[in-house]
Amino acid sequence: MELTETAEKILAYGACCDHCLGRFFGKRGHGLTNDERGRALRVARAVAENLPFEPFTGTCWICSNFFEFVPAWAERAVAAIEGIEYTTFLVGCRVPPLISESEEMVWSDLSLADPEPIKSEINREVGKAISAITGRDVDFRKPDLVLLLDISRDSVDVQISPVFFLGRYQKHERGIPQTHWDCRACRGAGCERCNFTGKQYQDSVEELIGRPVIDIFSAENAVLHGAGREDIDARMIGTGRPFILEVVAPKRRTADLATVEDTINRGAAGRVAVTLVRWCERSEVETLKSSKAHKKYRILVEVEGALSAQEFANALKTLQGVTIHQRTPERVAHRRADKVRERRVLDIGFVGEQDGRYLVEVLGEAGLYIKELVSGDQGRTTPSLAEILQRPARVASLDVVQVGETNEGE
Repeated sequence: MELTETAEKILAYGACCDHCLGRFFGKRGHGLTNDERGRALRVARAVAENLPFEPFTGTCWICSNFFEFVPAWAERAVAAIEGIEYTTFLVGCRVPPLISESEEMVWSDLSLADPEPIKSEINREVGKAISAITGRDVDFRKPDLVLLLDISRDSVDVQISPVFFLGRYQKHERGIPQTHWDCRACRGAGCERCNFTGKQYQDSVEELIGRPVIDIFSAENAVLHGAGREDIDARMIGTGRPFILEVVAPKRRTADLATVEDTINRGAAGRVAVTLVRWCERSEVETLKSSKAHKKYRILVEVEGALSAQEFANALKTLQGVTIHQRTPERVAHRRADKVRERRVLDIGFVGEQDGRYLVEVLGEAGLYIKELVSGDQGRTTPSLAEILQRPARVASLDVVQVGETNEGE
């Protein structure tokens, strides 16, 4: 079917602006905009039929002359992002269903092979106008901002992409969870039990790191993604635990990480300390959380009854290099699948005595439950130190001293 004949059939549906007419042939004529393509089709039609050329006038039955208002939409979008730091952006849009249905009806009726959706043209044309005003570039892969035009509501929504940085944290105070916990009683709503804070614990590593970051970046929130987690009553010392902090909806995107690190450490002094390594990408979060790094612990073990240091040390040696069978511990059974895991004790040794207890260092595969390795968890973990000693044993205190390797550079 000739282009002019197809154009004639399209125009038979009703008055159609150059943008919409040209868009039905969007993959024809490289280097042309849709309005140039639509105007060229009108000229070709006039020549083919020996008719006077008639430019489009009136109201387009598809878009209601939307493209006349592209400059106004661009100005509205620029106003919506005033005060937000960004380098790149992307435009998206929601169009009224009637517009999409109208153009899709023509595609189907005429079996058109080369159309472009109106959303694509709106995004491109408004994006070009915004770029002309701001001097900023469109980025289709990782934009700093996404501007969502809601045509029906005559509004612009701004979605700010997060920023991420990688570091390690030490937790010097016991009793602090890694991340925010909602109050178990009210599930975050606020009640007498939680003093109307909505929190089970008043602070977390996530919040001690995140609060100053939220201020620095003028962000909505900060989310900590850790390479595993330590128990609430355990300290994280030594080399620290790798983490990535996701800074949510930051109005500022750039900062000196050394200054950020210093601000966090001053605010959380004696409780949490961080070393910030570098900026990173979202894709690294999954890699970090799925890593199976070995972990080294220093534990203080309490044993019932009289026992010499040599007897204790000999019992530890029998666990060296052993594969431990651990059914999900009772203490975490409410939130973990009930199954038996096999984890190996890579190294274990007696360090010394302290206040009638035994100081032990353990290097284990990721996922090895250290408390249960000592206590046996009523037979759910085997072999265990308690089983070998044939007497009750428990971890009085636990410190994580190393998580994986320490090289997180570029």
